[in-house]
Amino acid sequence: MSSDADAPVDAGAASVEDLRAQVQALQEEVSDLREATDDDGQKSMTIIATKGTLDMAYPPLILASTAAAFGWDVVVFHTFWGLDILHEEKSKNLKLSAVGNPSMPMPNAVAALPFMDNVATSMMEKKIKENGTATVEELIETSLDMGVDLQACQMTIELMGYDEAEFYDGVTTGVGAATALQHMADADVQLMI
Repeated sequence: MSSDADAPVDAGAASVEDLRAQVQALQEEVSDLREATDDDGQKSMTIIATKGTLDMAYPPLILASTAAAFGWDVVVFHTFWGLDILHEEKSKNLKLSAVGNPSMPMPNAVAALPFMDNVATSMMEKKIKENGTATVEELIETSLDMGVDLQACQMTIELMGYDEAEFYDGVTTGVGAATALQHMADADVQLMI
């Protein structure tokens, strides 16, 4: 009679058991990671706004407010001329440049005349009003009301000599590039406008 202790060891069975244990451990680790990073499916978006012209103020604000309406976590980081969008006085007087704009129905030689930016701006403002399109100011207020984090680059505030009090109420100041990069790294969508 032989005992179980004398039975030959099945090396293949032990290996399969080890693999099963490893698979189980990995499944638990993946499950733990999913729980740790679960954000209830909320998408996020970071937009970098670098231009402060009338036509370039609309894309980041429209995209931000629309994404927020869908429940997304949205940050718009305004730097360099993009700060003018958040500046209460300057945002009401943003201009549309006719020079170098391929969509302008005029040659650059005409667009370069001293008064043409004012003409182009007036034409655009008229179209905005006739169409019932929200103003930049209204889009800023809507975005802030919907929880969009409109950020002003601190380095650019200092470079341009702006006073933080000159920005719309609710604008986040004191934000640097490192903070913007962190949000971009975590965001589902990153855009530079």
